Amino acid sequence: MGRKVFVVGVGMTKFEKPGARDWDYPDMVEEAGRMALADAKLDYSAVQQAVAGYCYGESTSGERALYQLGLTGIPIYNVNNNCSTGSTALFLAKQLVEGGLADCVMAVGFERMEKGSLGAKYMDRINPMDKHMMLMMQLREFAPAPPAPQIFGNAGREHMERHGTTKEQFAKVAVKNHKHSVNNPYSQFRDEYSLEDVLGSKEVYSPLTKLQCCPTSDGAGAALLVSEEFVKQHGLEKNAVEIAGMAMSTDLPSTFDDKSCIKIVGYDMTRSAAEKAYEQSGLGPEDVQVVELHDCFSTNELLTYEALGLCEPGKGGELIDSGAVTYGGKWVVNPSGGLISKGHPLGATGLAQCAELSWQLRNQAEARQVSGARAALQHNLGLGGAAVVTLYRAPSA
Repeated sequence: MGRKVFVVGVGMTKFEKPGARDWDYPDMVEEAGRMALADAKLDYSAVQQAVAGYCYGESTSGERALYQLGLTGIPIYNVNNNCSTGSTALFLAKQLVEGGLADCVMAVGFERMEKGSLGAKYMDRINPMDKHMMLMMQLREFAPAPPAPQIFGNAGREHMERHGTTKEQFAKVAVKNHKHSVNNPYSQFRDEYSLEDVLGSKEVYSPLTKLQCCPTSDGAGAALLVSEEFVKQHGLEKNAVEIAGMAMSTDLPSTFDDKSCIKIVGYDMTRSAAEKAYEQSGLGPEDVQVVELHDCFSTNELLTYEALGLCEPGKGGELIDSGAVTYGGKWVVNPSGGLISKGHPLGATGLAQCAELSWQLRNQAEARQVSGARAALQHNLGLGGAAVVTLYRAPSA
């Protein structure tokens, strides 16, 4: 292991429905970036390298976005890793600091999205999800529904068949996350819904209804990662959230060989990354109080409980029923409202999760503050595929 790495400044925009606000991606990054710099009480001139994550944009959109903060000539890297893009940018920034190549690196993630369900942009070449989709169609009949809810919905169906999980248990995930979002001013949606509301909303692909699916969103997030020496030099101990462990995994043979819809959506990637992050940090699920995980669909949150080790395989339904994953329980999962309610601008999601957990560990999350939060867990997933799991420790100052 290299040097210790700390998050000393975070920022994010409010996530918005595409087209709801008159702005473009450089405006988003400027807002989130300046917020992160102000949070750390640093000038952009202190940033030695930067990593910019986005899925939809031209090849040097990262430079164009960061030029809003200053023209300092630093290396800027552009990253695209599907829905795990934001935490991939964070992971690369962490490695630059950890490896001694820089003492202060900014990671940003942003997205300006089109309305409606996600679709392929390039029809003249192999789709990076072709192996995943072909296997899904071998296991389940392809339906006239958007691909993303279909692939995650089929994972939910398999869990129901194997473990007796119910539609109500998946819907309870969405009820919880919508309720949490009421207290988050950065959330795209801030409405509370009953179980009947969630189950009664328009069916997208059973067991998923509209209120169990993340929306497309516009927005940005940013984080400043620094070395321990930098923390001491600039007196940043009060804000310094340590990245105690961080790992990325990509698809394993089991994704395709096990002939399982649950495996297709990254279960083993998540489990592999989590095991590595736990080992690095010396922390386990039992040591964590707050979790931000990739609930692109309610089915995926429930599967991820099991992949992260919050409960035994097959027990995710019992966990959501028990109340263990909300305020007053063992963990608070997605206090921000998660992707389902906060929104999911693909490149920004991982940085927004980092911001939320940093605020939680500094006791700055206001009405959504998790009592006694000293360690936090982040999970960000992109099919095709990559999973990034991060463990954070609260500032010791």
